Amino acid sequence: METAIELSRGALSTAIELALPVMVVGLAVGVIVSVFQAMTQVHDQTLSFIPKILAMVAVILLLLPWFLKVMEGYTRTVFEQLGDGFFP
Repeated sequence: METAIELSRGALSTAIELALPVMVVGLAVGVIVSVFQAMTQVHDQTLSFIPKILAMVAVILLLLPWFLKVMEGYTRTVFEQLGDGFFP
């Protein structure tokens, strides 16, 4: 039972660690676009979504090697803990 809780906690922390950079960039671009829309009084829905999507995709592509390294480390931890739990 303790192993399952540790694995669940690790999964949540890994998911947050991987999602945080993408979410922060999306938030920053959203704020910048909103300020731009308020200054120019242009309120087009497409103008708010396209830059955020492009920025988030760019961050994902730039951080992909780091994402894979973090996921590989978590996967190794899972297999090690499962191996220790089932075959003490």
